[in-house]
Amino acid sequence: MTQPVLIRRVRLPRVLDLFCCSGGAGMGYRRAGFAVDGVDIADRPNYPFPQHRGDALEHLAALITSGEIGRYALVHNSPPCQEGCALTVGTNASRGWGRNHIQLIPELRVLLEASGLPYVIEQPNGRAPVRRDLRLCGEMFGLGVLRHRNFELGGWTTVQPPHPKHRGYVRGYRHGVYRDGPYVAAYGAGGGKATVPEMQQAMGITWTDVREELTEAIPPAYSEWIGRAFLASGSLEVAA
Repeated sequence: MTQPVLIRRVRLPRVLDLFCCSGGAGMGYRRAGFAVDGVDIADRPNYPFPQHRGDALEHLAALITSGEIGRYALVHNSPPCQEGCALTVGTNASRGWGRNHIQLIPELRVLLEASGLPYVIEQPNGRAPVRRDLRLCGEMFGLGVLRHRNFELGGWTTVQPPHPKHRGYVRGYRHGVYRDGPYVAAYGAGGGKATVPEMQQAMGITWTDVREELTEAIPPAYSEWIGRAFLASGSLEVAA
């Protein structure tokens, strides 16, 4: 008599993906072995996982108050970066461009510490008030973008991987001079910036073709590396 096949259901550790946008970070965590829930103030129909539409800080506070935050092993955060990014405090400020932006990180950090969970805060280069516990670059993963990003790690640590030498320039105009190179500029438009298909290929993001979402995303390779590093760190047992 044939014995029934028993299927064991494995509960994946769950990550809360705040300010999730289209899911560049979320996809990396999924590939690392996490279940993913996203939160964004805008409707993100291309987000490939369950998503709550609403204010990220309010949602986090509600999860803490209700105790539902205990469902998660890790909180990833990609808050708006315009207030402290290099473009805002550099070129735009020198030319009087742009507008005032709200810095959410101090208030966010208070909530994250109150949650008691390990966390990650991601920001680009600039003056954002985050610790640079980890710095990742597309060249570390053989990508077609450089897209340097800094990560503050709360409640856990990992090693900084080596930063390989760049193979050349980012293609496009800079200060009126055009240079060719192996990387595309996945931000803005014009001036030799990447097309939507070029950004998709360079970052490994295929599920959205919305330019704004692509320009704001981090490559999934970054958060997949972080997710695997978190699991290897032993912090999951502390969070459980």
